[in-house]
Amino acid sequence: MILHPTFFAPIIQYVALTSGKSVLFEMQDNFQKQTYRNRCYIYGANGKQLLTVPVVHAHGKGRQKTRDVRIDNSFRWQINMLRSLEASYRSSPFFEFYEDDIRPVFEKKHDFLIDVNLASIEVVNECLGLDFDYSATEKYQIDGYENDFRYLVNAKSKQVFEMEPYTQVFDNKFGFLGDLSVLDLLFNEGTNAANYLEEHQSLLERD
Repeated sequence: MILHPTFFAPIIQYVALTSGKSVLFEMQDNFQKQTYRNRCYIYGANGKQLLTVPVVHAHGKGRQKTRDVRIDNSFRWQINMLRSLEASYRSSPFFEFYEDDIRPVFEKKHDFLIDVNLASIEVVNECLGLDFDYSATEKYQIDGYENDFRYLVNAKSKQVFEMEPYTQVFDNKFGFLGDLSVLDLLFNEGTNAANYLEEHQSLLERD
């Protein structure tokens, strides 16, 4: 399968990741705004909350490969993001269980977006107990791949994946919010998260 390495990816991307043992990460694409390449959504006290990794845009230099995008470390975005996670999930059943595993992603200074994305994938894989080999594309091609899940990178897609509700911290206020960052599933479902992902693989089946 092929997909984009994104930042603490949405649950549906991890549904895809659990369906195979070999993953090809798209590394030759052009960076696009408003995608999961540098953002994720969590469940905050006021509902769906956006967390964004700030990037340095190459103004006037044409298109930029995602692999070449640098993170804007001119302000303490990692600390602010970690505080948002703590505020949202401190009372969740498994936040303290995984906190020490997740924290290093926000403590190490990364220069490139692709590096922090891969770091987030690696730590979530460890937490979920996922084991798969991955490689990187050497050139960009539009089609020709089996199980092409690159479309899942689009944060503005109108496609809705109907997921079974699980208990969320603020669901008494806003109800169940599906397909947030995999962190929401991890902090709320813990060791059951991997089973949840496997149970939803039919969502990616195409006629």
